[in-house]
Amino acid sequence: MRDTPLPRRAAAARVGIVLLAPAAWPCAAQGLAALSSADASQGLKAALEKGADTAIRLLGAPDGFLGNPKVRIPLPGYLKDAAKLLNAIGRSQQVKDLEVAMNRAAEAAVPLARKLVTDAVRNMTVVDAKNILTGGDTSVTNFFAGKTREPLTAQFLPVVRKSTEKVALAQKYDAVAGKATGLGLVRQEDATMDHYVTRKALDGLYHVIGEQERSFRRDPMGSGSSVIGRVFGALK
Repeated sequence: MRDTPLPRRAAAARVGIVLLAPAAWPCAAQGLAALSSADASQGLKAALEKGADTAIRLLGAPDGFLGNPKVRIPLPGYLKDAAKLLNAIGRSQQVKDLEVAMNRAAEAAVPLARKLVTDAVRNMTVVDAKNILTGGDTSVTNFFAGKTREPLTAQFLPVVRKSTEKVALAQKYDAVAGKATGLGLVRQEDATMDHYVTRKALDGLYHVIGEQERSFRRDPMGSGSSVIGRVFGALK
């Protein structure tokens, strides 16, 4: 019969799929259990370095904060009514100058994070790597934030202060915020303009690192790193 080759070809195709699938998707087939602790550590370190480097490059550039609605630093909520009043009486330029100064200060401070990234990667243990890998979409970012927020705050503050102290309205903010803090209306960490900007700058940094991490988890091979592809691909 001339129709017998058809089922043979179909069977061969099925065999080919079975043979090719493990080779094409080794991580998916093997899963997390097949990863050594060393592999997990190497992959997460690569993801942390790559994600943080990208975030620092993007945010540390001109308009890195000012031009990105997701991380742009706004006036503190309780000052928005005051800003409306200033705009109404023709002093809107002061408000604009303050917003620009806040965001420029953040852009100047972010490149200081590079050394902290290196230190965080160096200090990450194998136990950390395994736990982080299974910890959720932004667990690497959360690890980085936990290790670096306090020391980065100390490094950012002087840089931010140099930028904000040039703006007269920032000094008025400090006077008002100081009183509002005593009344419980303003968070203690936002009692001065430079503290507020520093906190928001770090929030923006971790936000963008988190976006990078999500992209690695969503498309491991698209990261451009074989190590990241192998490790995060094991979770698929």
